Amino acid sequence: MASDHLPSNREIPDTRNSMCRSKGYKKDLPSTSVIITFHNEARSTLLRTVVSVLNRSPEHLIKEIILVDDFSDNPDDGLELAKIHKVRVLRNDKREGLMRSRVKGADAAVASVLTFLDSHCECNEKWLEPLLERVAENSSRIVCPIIDVINMDTFQYIGASADLRGAFDWNLIFKWEYIDYKERQRREKDPTEVILTPIIAGGLFVIDKPYFAKLGKYDMMMDIWGAENLELSFRTWQCGGSLEIVPCSRVGHVFRKKHPYTFPGGSGNVFARNTRRAAEVWLDEYKELYYQAVPLAKTVPFGDISERLELRKKLQCKPFKWYLQHVYPELQVPNKIFTPGRPTSIRQGHMCMDTMGNLLDSIVAMFQCHNNGGNQQWTYTDSGYIRHHDICLEVRDVYKGSEVLMKICDGNDNQKWKLIQPGGMIRHARYPLCLDSRYARFKGILAERCNSALESQRWQIL
Repeated sequence: MASDHLPSNREIPDTRNSMCRSKGYKKDLPSTSVIITFHNEARSTLLRTVVSVLNRSPEHLIKEIILVDDFSDNPDDGLELAKIHKVRVLRNDKREGLMRSRVKGADAAVASVLTFLDSHCECNEKWLEPLLERVAENSSRIVCPIIDVINMDTFQYIGASADLRGAFDWNLIFKWEYIDYKERQRREKDPTEVILTPIIAGGLFVIDKPYFAKLGKYDMMMDIWGAENLELSFRTWQCGGSLEIVPCSRVGHVFRKKHPYTFPGGSGNVFARNTRRAAEVWLDEYKELYYQAVPLAKTVPFGDISERLELRKKLQCKPFKWYLQHVYPELQVPNKIFTPGRPTSIRQGHMCMDTMGNLLDSIVAMFQCHNNGGNQQWTYTDSGYIRHHDICLEVRDVYKGSEVLMKICDGNDNQKWKLIQPGGMIRHARYPLCLDSRYARFKGILAERCNSALESQRWQIL
């Protein structure tokens, strides 16, 4: 309703840095085929996406706009748009999902450069030229705009931070993170400089068409939506390419709180299947960290990956260890890879450290080990943090009998621990306090004065 009340060619704020507005671009840039897939998209939103591409791009740079209708309920959805100059519509005869639909559009494209957009976007001023220039200079680059936010309730257009890049944790769910301080300092001098990113969001990017084909397009056995951006990102970096965010390009995007369409087979199973395929092909031995983070994924079949493994061999791609060392060294890796398929637990006999379903600022306790991860899934990192996803164990106050609480991991010294061997004591990095389960039933796990004679301070990390 909010979208329907707005004109298709509405004005939006120019959210670029002022230095971008005076920047010039090469005159001989290649034209592009813009590929937009949709399934039951609101007509006004889809129309506004198309209109923004046409109105805010130099005409000679838009070779065509290919709309791929992924079997929407109403087959007439795209027919009116097909009457617009440069727009053509392809319709699937069954539900194929984002990956196979995009490949269908890419195969039909006539331009040498492909631009993929979601069906709920608005392109901003001079969004296209900086993207095309980067790809024209180096065909092995995949380049993305800064993705501004279109409020899903009001459709207000809001400029996003230019200091973000794509990231993930071992659950392999995409997230945004701020670039580090050194990189921010570099960009303060020239805010038009590109940002290298470990992962792309996946909805909006530009790529050379021959390179897209050489790189293996998409995994055609992934279904509907999910994890395709991680798989493409790992593949690009490990196989010789690079991923960039180009700050002088801005495109708005409606970020929705939930999927407005159905997933055949259920969204959780589809996402887990896709993610398992990415992990099994690209993560090598580090896939076990994914299974420790999401143990239930082990029960989801992921199909035949032999073709993708052969592609990796053919492209002579680097191992995931190289990716962690050279592309995303900031990702915290546990100090050991544990037994395949078995979640990491911190235990004493048959009892395990357990969050008990508690949230931030809560205690941790002990519960009978069930070996299914979940509330008992912990990671002891090289840096000395005891993590449960984004939560770390922290000493509240440094005195005998101190509470140990779950806090957001922020790197402060009260979150660092040392595993003392032999004996298995977990000692605070700065103070003579050790994790102790004596009073876990009543007060939770505490940090008590270290005493190697106490069984309640002896732990196993398995």
